[in-house]
Order: sequence, then C-alpha cells, then structure tokens
Amino acid sequence: MGKNEKTSLGRALVKHHNHMIQETKEKGKYYNNQNKKVLESVTEVSDIDAIIEQAEEAERLFAIHHDSATPVPINLDTGSSSSGITAKEWKEQRMREEALHASSLQVPRRPHWTPKMNVEQLDANEKQAFLTWRRKLASLEENEKLVLTPFEKNLDIWRQLWRVLERSDLIVMVVDARDPLFYRCPDLEAYAREIDEHKKTMLLVNKADLLPSYVREKWAEYFSRNNILFVFWSAKAATATLEGKPLKEQWKSPDTSQKTDDPAVKVYGRDELLDRLKLEALEIVKTRKSRGVSATSAESQREQVVVGFVGYPNVGKSSTINALVGQKRTGVTSTPGKTKHFQTLIISEELMLCDCPGLVFPSFSSSRYEMIACGVLPIDRMTEHREAVKVVAKRVPRQAIEDVYNISLPKPKTYEPQSRPPLASELLRTYCLSRGYVAASGLPDETRAARQILKDYIDGKLPHFSMPPKMAQDDENETAETQEEAPDVGLGLDQVLDDLSSFDLANGLGSSKKKQVESHKQHKKPHKKK
Repeated sequence: MGKNEKTSLGRALVKHHNHMIQETKEKGKYYNNQNKKVLESVTEVSDIDAIIEQAEEAERLFAIHHDSATPVPINLDTGSSSSGITAKEWKEQRMREEALHASSLQVPRRPHWTPKMNVEQLDANEKQAFLTWRRKLASLEENEKLVLTPFEKNLDIWRQLWRVLERSDLIVMVVDARDPLFYRCPDLEAYAREIDEHKKTMLLVNKADLLPSYVREKWAEYFSRNNILFVFWSAKAATATLEGKPLKEQWKSPDTSQKTDDPAVKVYGRDELLDRLKLEALEIVKTRKSRGVSATSAESQREQVVVGFVGYPNVGKSSTINALVGQKRTGVTSTPGKTKHFQTLIISEELMLCDCPGLVFPSFSSSRYEMIACGVLPIDRMTEHREAVKVVAKRVPRQAIEDVYNISLPKPKTYEPQSRPPLASELLRTYCLSRGYVAASGLPDETRAARQILKDYIDGKLPHFSMPPKMAQDDENETAETQEEAPDVGLGLDQVLDDLSSFDLANGLGSSKKKQVESHKQHKKPHKKK
C-alpha cells in the first residue's frame, strides 16, 4: 500500500466519522423538538390557534360527523343580556346553569383499545376522542352564564394521566388543605371506577399543618359524611424532619402542631403514610382476587402494588414523592408544570409509586384570577394583577395582612360596611409605599407588589383557609345580615373625591395638585363696572 493510498483511506475514515456525528446531532435535535412539542403543557390557547387546530384535525379525520363544528357566534353586546339583573340574581342563575351542566364537565376518556391495534390506528382514535371532548366543552363556553376555567389542552399530557390510571391500584389525588374542594375532581374518581370498579381514590390533603386543629376536624367530618377517603399530610414538614432542618414560621404555628390521637385529624408522618398507602392498595388487590377478576398480563407479572399520584400543578405532588422516597427524584419548583412525564419509583418489594404530571382540569367553580392566586396558573404570566390580588384581599383577614407586612391599611369609610375586605388598590398602594416599590414612571410599582403578595399567599406566609360548604354558607348568610343592618348612607361625588384626596395626602401624594386647586378656588372673576 502506497503513501497516497494511506492518506486517502484516513481521509475517508475521518469523513465517515464526521458524517456519523452530524447525523447523530440531527437526530438529537429532531427528538428534542418532538419532546418539546409533546410535553409542553397548554392551558391558554388563542382563538386563532384553536381554529387552526380544529381545521387540521377535521381535515385529517374527515370521516366523522361535523354537526358540532359549527362556528361560535361572537356576541359584541356584552351588557344586553345581563342589564337589569342584580349580582345576587346573576349568581343564582349561574349556579343553576352549573348544576344543570355538571354532568357534561368531564375529563377526556381514553377510547377502547386492544393490543392488536397498530400505532396509527390507536393515535387516530385517541385524537378523535380528544377532539370530540374539546368540541363538547366549546359548546358549554357558548353559554354566557357559564364561566369555564382554563384547562389542559395538550392531548399528550392527558395520555400520561390515562396510563397512570390504568397502571395504578390506588389513585391518590393530592389537594391543598386550604381549599380541598377547589383541587378535587370528582369526575376523575368516576373515571377510575369506570376503568376498574375495584380502584379507589384517596384525597391526600397536603399542607394540612397550615390549618388550625378545629378546621381539620370540620373537614374530617365533611369527608367522612360524604364517604371520601382522605389523609392529612404535609410534604414540607416530612421533608424537614427527614433532613433535620427547621420549618419556617408559617409552617409551625402552635395551634397546628398540637398532637392528637384521632387518626382522622392528625397529620401523618412519612412512615405512617407509606404504611397506609400500602394497606389500602393491598386491600384493593385482595378484593379483586377474591371476586375472581382476571388481571392483565402486566399486572400478573409485577410483584408490587402501584399507587398513582395525580392532581393540579403546584399542589405538592413532587414534594410528596421526594419525601416518601427519601431523596430528590423529581424536580420541585413554585412554577406549575415542572413534572412532564409520569415515572414509576420502587419504594419496597411490595409498593411502587407512580407520579403523573400536574393537570388543570376543567371547572366551573372559579375564575382565572382565582387559579392564579391558588398557584395553578403561573404568576409571571399575570396581566390583570389587581383582579388576582382582589382574591387575596377577600380571603385573608385585614388584621392578618397588617400583622404580616407591618402596614396599616386604610379603614372603611363611615358609609361603607365596616367588615368589608380591603380593596386591591388599597393593599397594593400601601404595600408599595411601605417597601419603596416605584416604577420608572414614578408611580407605585403595583405589578411587582402583586407578584410578591401572591407568592406569599401561595407559600403560606399569608394565613387563609376555606371551611366546608355548609359552614361557609352559614358564614355568608351572617355577613349578608350584617351588611343589611349597616346604615344606608348615600355616596356622593364630594365624598368620593375627599376619600381619594385624603388617601393621597396621607401617603405623601398629590399635594401639589391640591395647592393648584385651592389657588384656583381663591381666584375670583373681577366685577364689571357699571
């Protein structure tokens, strides 16, 4: 072999090596793009995106009926239907409509499938079922008395939920203890029973140590009366105990840290929760075997019972998994939607955990701003900050806000109900003045203040909790009676202007403007000589 032949062979090998590296990079970019496309959680879709998506699905699956694909009418006259109706009457009408259409508000079901189906057929059936579900919810949105909250619109995220429900023996729905019913999805429990009548759903009431003991007792009574399987739990407390770190002040109130022997009220520890989960799952498997239900090939091969964790984003699923495993296995962040794939974690020879990505379920019970305040939707994407802070001002007592932030909020006027919550503008402007938050324009930086207040609300720095429905209704009736007894004083324009000017003067704002007004009042027109 000559010298030139050796040189050409070496160049060929180097060229082939570089070509293989380039192909690997291109494949990596392709799979990364696919993963980003599939695993991105989508809760907000603009009208044009929805139209394009619907057109693409209809074109690819043209064999179906298109009766429900009629265009949505746009009503530009927003005040025509609701004019002349009081807020109380509108709320009653909305509650009646919600009760009437409650059965239509469901999570998407996975269509029937068999192992003999190919990938293309299975994908087409799932997309068709998902499109039908989206159209059904779109028809509900046409009703002006129904306010449908943002919900997950990516099919691949729902596919993760389908697989977790099918694999799990016991379904654990993680909810926030401060408002459990907001995070509970009853239709998900019904769907689990449709898959297997022996499956059970347990409510894992996380952050329970933020509740006073008497509130936990009321919720335990409510859950027991409605035959809801539940456990009180705190992922942060369990993690702090496991790592030997102290808790923050808002997580160790003396009222909530009291020990109790009542198993229904006490906050479970890590070992106690693992034993309870294993016990409930083993009972389900034994019941299934005793009734002669044939297990699938995958269930017969596995040795552990599977406990699946589902729920809204940012309720503490990943923190719970890490606390139960004993080490960090899933990413934890305050931004909703950190977990993208479902994953299985083996705890012991008898127990396996299955973590599902956080899902925003469709609901009638709240507005978009309440979902931002509850941490379901990202705070950084907030546009109407006053509306979200208004939710916080209604739920947190006035005295608690003043004590936490060491501020003095403006008191209600004499003609206003003395028990009214502070306005969002009052809270934001007072907070900005106390912290020195000023925007580039020289006005109070309310956006920055709103984000900080909402983060404190979600993290538990601002104490708040909801009571069970019956007690909450009694509290509303008492508040309504108190407001009816308040004197009805007319609200004039002069009083409103005096309130605004007094608030500005009390905080060092608008003094120059008042001087100009006073000088203008002192100026008198000269009298004409006769």
